[in-house]
Amino acid sequence: MRKKVLVTHQVPGERIHELAQHCEMNVWMGPGLLPASTLAEELVGCQGLLCLLTDRIDRTLLDSMPDLEFVSSMSVGVDHIDVAALTERGIAVGHTPGILVDTTADAAFALMLSAARRIVEADRYVRRGNWRAENAWSPEFFTGKDVSGATLGIVGLGAIGRAMASRAAGFGMRVLGWNRSPREVPGIESVSLDELLVASDFVSVHVALTGDTVNLLDADKISLMKTGAVLVNTARGGIVDEQALAQALGSGALYAAGIDVFAQEPVAMDNPLLALPNVVVAPHIGSATTLTRTQMADIAADNALAAIVGDPMPYCVNPEVQ
Repeated sequence: MRKKVLVTHQVPGERIHELAQHCEMNVWMGPGLLPASTLAEELVGCQGLLCLLTDRIDRTLLDSMPDLEFVSSMSVGVDHIDVAALTERGIAVGHTPGILVDTTADAAFALMLSAARRIVEADRYVRRGNWRAENAWSPEFFTGKDVSGATLGIVGLGAIGRAMASRAAGFGMRVLGWNRSPREVPGIESVSLDELLVASDFVSVHVALTGDTVNLLDADKISLMKTGAVLVNTARGGIVDEQALAQALGSGALYAAGIDVFAQEPVAMDNPLLALPNVVVAPHIGSATTLTRTQMADIAADNALAAIVGDPMPYCVNPEVQ
């Protein structure tokens, strides 16, 4: 008897078609994302789940799904999944690490450059018809902050953080780094988190969201940052205290920010960061290139396919259950 697998969204790539040949596959066709209440309904009787980072897999859901044998997430982070609860039940959890490293580092660097040089603010200025002969140019016209030769502090020296450092080297930047577990990386000066915040002109966040990193950059840490510094976050929104960040940006203590992730997604329109002209925002698109998303989908399908045929997942978060 073929196993039943729920896929919570249409995904790109070719491997999903091979997966369909080995199971009875149900794909949510929309419209929009699969609602949480519908997820529970659709998952009844399924042995497998291929999900997105927008799908919350918690104990309450698992308690009503006794047939579930594996979960494969098309994401690197698994903070939307209660991994401990699945491990207790012997359910393997797959994810898609590695493949989006360069793509996300590119996005982080783009946000940093855009925030430093006021690119989005300048774009709005032109589109609104404000660029006219009487104010076409002056010495202080849209002056920004130099990136080349500045100091970049990287919070989290995993693969994406290290890729960010390699890009910074091309701009002649001094790179400081902090990691939860000490890690020596060539070209990066290892310092404490406080030292990094005090000394850096730019701070880029690249740690995973865990119980230890929720509000890692809270009001006290943000107050340590160099006056006129720029903060970039392409990791997870809950790592940075958004209210404290907005206050620092609004007061002029910080120069600008580039934010791709929020504590609540989609972001609420009353989030104070959205009202600030010195904040460049994006809707969680760090890995959003056609090639990267296709490769992520292929890995997620491969993880699911391995679980169906009884092989270890190639990329498993809790390999002890396999």
